[in-house]
Amino acid sequence: MSLLRKISAKPWEHAGELEGLHGAFTPGQSAGRTGLYMFLAVVTSFFLLFMVTYYTRMQFPDWEMLADPKILWANTAVLILASLALQLASNAAKKHEFSRMRNWLLAGGILTLVFIGGQWVAWEQLVASGYYARSNPANAFFYLFTGLHALHLAGGIWFMALLGFRLNQPNRREQVPSSVTLCATYWHYLLLVWLVLFTLLLRT
Repeated sequence: MSLLRKISAKPWEHAGELEGLHGAFTPGQSAGRTGLYMFLAVVTSFFLLFMVTYYTRMQFPDWEMLADPKILWANTAVLILASLALQLASNAAKKHEFSRMRNWLLAGGILTLVFIGGQWVAWEQLVASGYYARSNPANAFFYLFTGLHALHLAGGIWFMALLGFRLNQPNRREQVPSSVTLCATYWHYLLLVWLVLFTLLLRT
């Protein structure tokens, strides 16, 4: 009877739920995950192209290393904490603990804003010391890398704000947990990108 039931089943009648290895998931969640991974693949290619250009440009005689502001170390620690906060928000989301999830999302957003503010302070310190973008290719790449990275984080904060808005709507609250997990993945990815960029800037 079980085999007969499977053969006669009409999959379009159960389009809202599919069985996965870890339980049920909706096509919307799967599409969101796929869309995020595709976007991250594009962003990865984007940054890799800039890194290749960076290494190529270093070979020219006008290249001069710039002193990396010490605040970048503190900024890195703040971004690590922001990524940790997003992971804790994701853990709470899986348990549908909406209050804890909201608190950790807020903490992650505030820490990310602190990171972006710290990057701005690093820019001001460099400009005050005479490291202008036009004066040296290394300076220009520093502003380019840090600016693009901060821009991607700002986009993540905008998406996080949308999640906060949905949390206040009871009819849309159940859609938030899966989105929080994707948000945490995005933050972990941008932390990894920053660690690679920071290492690159320190060594060159």
